[in-house]
Amino acid sequence: MNSQGRTYRDVFTLMREEPEARLYFEKLPATVREQMSTHAFRINSMNSMRSYAENLTHNTQ
Repeated sequence: MNSQGRTYRDVFTLMREEPEARLYFEKLPATVREQMSTHAFRINSMNSMRSYAENLTHNTQ
C-alpha cells in the first residue's frame, strides 16, 4: 500500500487511516508532536507530515 500520495482532512485523520503515519508520529520528539497537533490542518499526507517534522527539527537544533 502506497500512502504517499493520499491526502486526508488533517493529521489526526491521517494517523487514524495510515498506521505508518501513527508510528512515525509516535517516534517524533514531544515538541514536534505538539506543534503538529496544534497545526493539524496543515498536515494532510505522509509527505506533508515528514516535511513538517523535518522543518521543525531543523529549526529547533
